[in-house]
Amino acid sequence: MYIPYGRQSIDDADIEAVVKVLKSDYLTTGPAVEAFEKKVADYVGAKYAVAVSNGTAALHVACLAAGIGEGDEVITTPITFAASANCVLYCGGTPVFADIDPDTYNISPEELEKKITSRTKAIIPVHYTGQPCDMDAILEIAHKHNLLVVEDGAHALGAAYKGKKIGSIADMTCFSFHPVKPVTTGEGGMIVTDNEELYRRLVLYRSHGITRDKDMMQQYEEQLQQSSDPALQEAADMLRGDVIDPGGWYYQQLELGYNYRITDISCALGASQMDKLDRFLERRRQIAKKYDEAFADIPQIKTPWQQEGCQSGWHLYMIQTMERSRREVFDGLRQAGIGVNVHYIPVYRHPYYQRNGYAGVHCLNAEAFYERAISLPIFPGLTGQQQDYVIEHVIKECTAIRS
Repeated sequence: MYIPYGRQSIDDADIEAVVKVLKSDYLTTGPAVEAFEKKVADYVGAKYAVAVSNGTAALHVACLAAGIGEGDEVITTPITFAASANCVLYCGGTPVFADIDPDTYNISPEELEKKITSRTKAIIPVHYTGQPCDMDAILEIAHKHNLLVVEDGAHALGAAYKGKKIGSIADMTCFSFHPVKPVTTGEGGMIVTDNEELYRRLVLYRSHGITRDKDMMQQYEEQLQQSSDPALQEAADMLRGDVIDPGGWYYQQLELGYNYRITDISCALGASQMDKLDRFLERRRQIAKKYDEAFADIPQIKTPWQQEGCQSGWHLYMIQTMERSRREVFDGLRQAGIGVNVHYIPVYRHPYYQRNGYAGVHCLNAEAFYERAISLPIFPGLTGQQQDYVIEHVIKECTAIRS
């Protein structure tokens, strides 16, 4: 028996949705993309959604749309996948790491505010494991310092903060649709926002910086015309005729964008998966509750604490080993066929970061958590029998006499 920590749940309806697209005229940039975007936007309560090729691409184009560039600092958590910080580097900015709250494992608002400087431009809070961050406190800090908030909601599709779905709160929210996430498109990501200007920029950066949008082309032509540079004014004059009455073939590259488009094949799968999201979430919550009850009276196991007013998406179920070393417990569970994992190595500890200015960075709460954390299996298809097996072996390994 091998039980992974996470796994996709695919049924016949998902397969039929993909086959339907394969038999259609559009395999990419077609109607299935827009349908998936609308489904996610409606679910989370956002006005706009932009689907992209993966969750990292979502974070990257969100940072581009936010105007992150050289000299800008963006504050995030060290307990996350590297993409939450790498997206800032891609834009020429500097990630700054604030320590976590030892109860929620999310970024601490108090530590976050300590890291703000005159160069800070945005905050990337990560809803780690699916538990929402303290968004009231984060938004208050952001408004006070005139900062954009770009949520990394890769774990949190379907999670809620004080009755509001994640995706309806911040300036932008990024989701991931990797196979272990709440729903999957194989690989895929999405950014949701209520801001029309950000939405237009997200669409632009997703596809090479190219547009056929007449209004956007006119806006850029007017900006060129207002320049004091004669060469740019001449360029505006040259473009004006095409922009005022563009032919059906006409397009312009307005920015240096990327090919982060997603296929209709992926989006058909995603739209079908969205029909099951609430059921998936309910099953994850059942699994988490059973773990909580099984480990409640075992001091050698620390279970995850949930903030009042929040509803976690339970992408991950993290325990901390309080007596035996994490390595001993991890190896014992792996030997028993349980695919436990560790999420995550603090980002600044990776060699790339260490040799690029982060060698002296330490977030003590994050490091203490990392030394004890183990992710247990949690996914909709986990059976009761499999979970009983996991519980039995977790208790056995965590309560064994330390070697």
